[in-house]
Amino acid sequence: MLKPELNSKALEYVANNLSEALTRLNRGIEKESLRVTADGYLSQRAHPESWGSALTNSYLTTDYSEALPELITPVSSDPKAPRQWLNDIHQFMYQDMADEVLWAGSMPCIMTKEKDVPLADYGSSNVGQMKHVYRRGLGYRYGRYMQTIAGVHYNFSLPDDFWPTYQVFKQDSGKLRDFISAEYLGLIRNYLRYCWLLPYLFGASPAICKSFMKGRAGSLLEDYSDCTLMGKHATSLRMSDLGYQNNAQSKFTICHNDINDYVDALEQAIRTPDEFYQELGVKVDGEYRQLNANLLQIENEYYAKIRPKRVIHSGERPTQALKRGGVEYIEVRSLDLNPFDSVGISQYQIDFLDVFLLFCLLQESKEQSQRENAENDENFKRVVNFGRKPDLHLLMHNRSVPLKQTTMNILNEMLPVAELLDEANKTEQYSDSLKKVAVMVESPDETLSGQFMQELAASKSGYYGFVYDLSKQYKDDFSSKPVNQVNRHLFAEEAIASIQKQAEIEQNEVMSFDQYLENYFK
Repeated sequence: MLKPELNSKALEYVANNLSEALTRLNRGIEKESLRVTADGYLSQRAHPESWGSALTNSYLTTDYSEALPELITPVSSDPKAPRQWLNDIHQFMYQDMADEVLWAGSMPCIMTKEKDVPLADYGSSNVGQMKHVYRRGLGYRYGRYMQTIAGVHYNFSLPDDFWPTYQVFKQDSGKLRDFISAEYLGLIRNYLRYCWLLPYLFGASPAICKSFMKGRAGSLLEDYSDCTLMGKHATSLRMSDLGYQNNAQSKFTICHNDINDYVDALEQAIRTPDEFYQELGVKVDGEYRQLNANLLQIENEYYAKIRPKRVIHSGERPTQALKRGGVEYIEVRSLDLNPFDSVGISQYQIDFLDVFLLFCLLQESKEQSQRENAENDENFKRVVNFGRKPDLHLLMHNRSVPLKQTTMNILNEMLPVAELLDEANKTEQYSDSLKKVAVMVESPDETLSGQFMQELAASKSGYYGFVYDLSKQYKDDFSSKPVNQVNRHLFAEEAIASIQKQAEIEQNEVMSFDQYLENYFK
């Protein structure tokens, strides 16, 4: 059958025994945005002191660059809380942004030279230096332009008390920790089978500023205007080969069939030398260019569409955390910024993600094969490059299937999950999210990428002008709204406390950076 099959017994069991747990799904969002000046260039201003320490602030840090702040929401079981947190953090940030705006698009603004992308600075502590050197290494390996691309990461988990009861249903007699990890990996395998849905629906980067290409040719791209290139049917250039890419990662395979195999593969990648990275050098003239010359400097360099995660302890690596406690939550990484929403993600997208991820959990999940992995990658590539092409076909079990019908099949299978969430939460928002995206399936122009191209054409101002106008509008909106004084005080206090915490870390440093790195990778 060329469509997914929901496990009706699992759905029925959850409906009868675990529906209350579905009112307590855990969600958190990490949202990146470039700081851009009024003339459209990347900010050269340091991370404002009023925002606190990027090393230790719980709500506001930086990603690759000083000009790329990352907003972090607390974990919440209220589906509307993440967007409210993002709203409040935006308002707090705009108190100290002068004439800068937070860029509303995933693909960057006007780019000049690679060296003009300022690396994030985390202070003089060993952990701060490590974060900085890691980013320097990314610049040497892939170029700094690639690191200015922004997106949204969606963190999702079920409440702890869901799992013991669900384990009884699955007739699993092993350790609860191992059962939870196996179920989350099953979710991830199904996600990878169908994650092309997300760039089709929510990809919002079909056009870019010409300056990003630095004169390079791109077979996907066509001239749109003097300053803009577009992919005629593209949905997410951010997720294409023009965006995040790591050719060295083709040298190893990450498998999601078993948590130990997953961890072992990542561990091997961060310990396997790469010839090109060795040529770059690690410590040159007394300065670190990269943390090491291996396929991955650290686990986070693996550009995954989704990751199994666990909150790490101080000094602990992500793979060590997974070994220690198993999978705690999953991180969805395939989301462009939504340029039509002031905080970068709309509520209906959050609702849809909840339905989609629960669907991936409740559906049967066979182990992955290399052939299937290749098929999944090909489908994703087709959708990010040509997703709005009317006759686009995907591959399923070596057969060519039309994207439109295949997508509708999946949405139909997801509907009982949406209805289950609606009933548990006494709402209609989950079914409504499916109705909204169903319109996008019927008409590619209604997808976010389709809307982007229509609005871009109407603006007659090219990529930079269009996205800057959106960004400025959102800044004005945030500045005119009443401020949540409780959270404003919370963020201000966290900023002060984070600076003090960074100072304490730096004052208590006892070993050299060389020794710190050696201990970290033992």
